[in-house]
Amino acid sequence: MKRDADFEQLARYTGEWMRGEGPESDIVISTRVRLARNLADFPFIRRCSDEDRLSIERTVRSRMETIADRLWESAQYVDLEPLSEIDRQLLVERQLISREIADSDGSRAVAFDASEGYSVMINEEDHLRIQVMRSGLDIENTWKQVNRIDDMLEEVVLYAFHPRYGYLTACPTNVGTGLRVSVMLHLPALVITEQMDRVFRSMQRINVTVRGLYGEGSQYTGDFYQVSNQVTLGYTESELLDLVGKEVAPRIIEYERKAREALLKNNRDDLHDEVSRAMGILSTARKISSEETMHHLSKIRLGISMGLIDKPDVKIINQLFLQSQSAHLQKLQGRILGTAERHARRASFLQQHLSGKDDATWN
Repeated sequence: MKRDADFEQLARYTGEWMRGEGPESDIVISTRVRLARNLADFPFIRRCSDEDRLSIERTVRSRMETIADRLWESAQYVDLEPLSEIDRQLLVERQLISREIADSDGSRAVAFDASEGYSVMINEEDHLRIQVMRSGLDIENTWKQVNRIDDMLEEVVLYAFHPRYGYLTACPTNVGTGLRVSVMLHLPALVITEQMDRVFRSMQRINVTVRGLYGEGSQYTGDFYQVSNQVTLGYTESELLDLVGKEVAPRIIEYERKAREALLKNNRDDLHDEVSRAMGILSTARKISSEETMHHLSKIRLGISMGLIDKPDVKIINQLFLQSQSAHLQKLQGRILGTAERHARRASFLQQHLSGKDDATWN
């Protein structure tokens, strides 16, 4: 494993989960499967001393380095404690780490592969948070990959496991399989038609949670919603995978498609006007906030998916969703920016890319 990362280079590309490809990718941005695991020989994180946290990080890192598999050879291992706030925020924006581990204290780290298809957080809420993300709705392959990583780690560290309760975790909602299956959905038509409350209520009845772009506690910006199972105890892995992948996600996709069809049938001109206005604002604004950018990019992405406009490519829009965020902008610019300057640089960045010019000319 490499023990560092080139953050400037990282900011220039989109990861595996934002390719805009895969099944149902007009609505499903990505699939994520995450496992919560703890080492048997240490207390849970909230009861750990600084020495415990350091020992956990060093133990996991050294054991990872003994795994003879190509998957780990190209991985990057980043010690989060000495990182700048912007570099940690960049990893949050790329979904490689959570806000919780970014904002916490003490020894903690993340390992991830070059394509950003998987990451392993060390000393988050649990000792290990293993996640795999793929573009589109791809539950089966995402599960196979995270299960393989879990098996490799279980060969070199001893997990905390109870024969009756399953994997032991810091939060009771993760005890059992420790499995969280999530799909990130782009649902602008349900928002426009004011049907999201109905979707929320129906999900709560079947123990499924709906969160914002960055998970627990985050806002519903850009019409992005993360849908995932709420509990893990009492269910098998296959039951949880089927709950999200075969029951919940297809149902919400169907709702969104029907809402889009209704908008096209009854409000095509109004919708086309909103999409064109969004393109116009992002192409001409001199200053713009992240929230407003997400709102307009969502409209443009909807317009592309519904055939109202034929360019830019949806991959470009996904890229702009990612790179117009605060930490990415500052890494691309190579310096810290104040709020007003960041809004101005974001507007310039969007104009440059929506006009089809190479980002090397952006300044």
